Amino acid sequence: MTAIMILAVLFIALIVIVPLIEKSNMRVSPETQAKMGKWIWPLLVILLVSQLIMMMF
Repeated sequence: MTAIMILAVLFIALIVIVPLIEKSNMRVSPETQAKMGKWIWPLLVILLVSQLIMMMF
């Protein structure tokens, strides 16, 4: 029952947030996207390694 409630809340939030983001006209330049992209993969690798270590110990 809890999982259904969580999914319902996430679905409602998605219905509310997506139109708000589309109306906000917030655009990210390609340069900013490239800067963010440089950080995302190393951070994901660190996250995955830390989770693996936590599972092992």
